[in-house]
Amino acid sequence: MPSLAEIRQAAAFLRDRVRRTELIHSPYFSERLGAPLYFKCENLQRTGSFKIRGASWFLARQESARLARGVITASAGNHAQGLALAATRAGIAATVVMPETTPLAKVLAARDYGARVILQGLGYDEAADHARRLEQEQGLLYVPAFDHPLIMAGQGTIGLEILEDLPEVETVVVPVGGGGLIAGIATAVKAQRPGARVIGVEAANAASALLSRHAGRRVVLPEAHSLADGIALKAVGELTWPLIEALVDELVTVEEEPIAQAIVALLEKAKLVTEGAGAVGLAALFGPDAPVHRGVTVCVLSGGNIDVQTLERVVERGLLEEGRYLKLRLELPDVPGALARLTQVLGAAGANIFAVRHDRRRSRLPLGKAEVLLELETRGPDHIAALRAHLRAEGYEFDILR
Repeated sequence: MPSLAEIRQAAAFLRDRVRRTELIHSPYFSERLGAPLYFKCENLQRTGSFKIRGASWFLARQESARLARGVITASAGNHAQGLALAATRAGIAATVVMPETTPLAKVLAARDYGARVILQGLGYDEAADHARRLEQEQGLLYVPAFDHPLIMAGQGTIGLEILEDLPEVETVVVPVGGGGLIAGIATAVKAQRPGARVIGVEAANAASALLSRHAGRRVVLPEAHSLADGIALKAVGELTWPLIEALVDELVTVEEEPIAQAIVALLEKAKLVTEGAGAVGLAALFGPDAPVHRGVTVCVLSGGNIDVQTLERVVERGLLEEGRYLKLRLELPDVPGALARLTQVLGAAGANIFAVRHDRRRSRLPLGKAEVLLELETRGPDHIAALRAHLRAEGYEFDILR
């Protein structure tokens, strides 16, 4: 397992090769949390996540003969990009196997950084099985995404940077997927500040670490799917798991809706773009089952590789949950002026019409009726309640769409 000395050695190598990401204090979220809150912005790292740290250090420690035929890995996206750039810089051919469901933006980014990309399987585990077959068939060197001491040491350099920039830190909140990130950070933090709390956060649909802790053994899930695709794995690593058990003070999970809300909140209040995996820490801190944090707190934003289509859907979902966006379905009399009257009623209630679709031809509609689908910008839950009451008072029946 990586030692503090090995993490420091990795940090010395990476100093001029990766970005020393900013540690940003957030007055807004600090006030809400009731404690000083800082973001460690690995979403601003080149390649958009922390993964380049571990990949670069792993390659640096290999003998040239092992790298001669090239390297291969499996990844849901971020490790692929990190390895692609690290290998290109080192003059090494890289192949990455990604699930067929990987967002196009991550596929194109891995190619842009110089990797040969193969799409295989419906999830990370199927992609990893295929990558392992190619490793044997083509004599390539497999670069683990998380379950290796060198990978953990590379990721642990984040913990060193946090303590160097904020030595008084008392709580560090870290996303958990395979466990390489939190194992490395916890090793660095606990070795220098044993009293600091390290909290791991998983997506509720991929909570292998928490279930493993409850079971007293490493648990492999039958499936794992989440908006936080970067941490949606069936199991933590065989090597990372003992370190998580030994060093991580608390493990918590977050549901999908709070993850979406956290992405929107970071975008709007902190002007930071994060992917689902990068936002789970903030979602946990403000969730109903918030972990036990204390004092000066750092939340690691592990990545920002979210494609525009996903971001658009997430923003819409987040606004819906916050009561700032409302979607309605109504049936109106198919007569002139009916739609105009509806818009006047909505305007009088202070709703801003974002989109409207009027359909009089759907076969399931009663004769003499037209269907209207509305998307409205609203000012919060109280405004929505008043708007619904106003519509009913004006004689309108409607369905709320999600």
